[in-house]
Amino acid sequence: MTQVVVDQLRRLTEAEFLGIYESLQQQGFGPLDLEVAKSLNFRPQAVRNLPMAQRAKRAKQILTNAKNADLCYELFGSYLIKDRRELVTDFLDATGVAHENGMVEDLDSIRPATDKIDAAIAALDAKYQAFDVTLYLAMCVDQWPQVTELADAWRKRIGA
Repeated sequence: MTQVVVDQLRRLTEAEFLGIYESLQQQGFGPLDLEVAKSLNFRPQAVRNLPMAQRAKRAKQILTNAKNADLCYELFGSYLIKDRRELVTDFLDATGVAHENGMVEDLDSIRPATDKIDAAIAALDAKYQAFDVTLYLAMCVDQWPQVTELADAWRKRIGA
């Protein structure tokens, strides 16, 4: 796993990360609240007394400091599949990647058709928020690091 998702995490505003964090909460717990509680020397239940924005800010700090690409990838992937599955399936369909409702079985042998990437991204941009498209592209770069067209598209989007 490359560090592109960690780079994307660093670029997120607190509000953007909070939106992801809140969308993944279950029964009042954010997806990284256990780690947040540990970092603050809180009991897991006690962390629920903190505002979600404060927990999300701390969770983002934990992820950024740890440079944990796998956990970032999981967090972003969970958000996209839960809340933006159609964006994922639209890209996969447009680039000829076989999938089961957005889930790709073998990332090593199945890759997006490079000649279809630009058109697929343009179609996503026409239909979805740029934030979500850019987040998904960061994940694609980590999924398929050998597909340089994805990395080029992501870098162009972030102005790098």
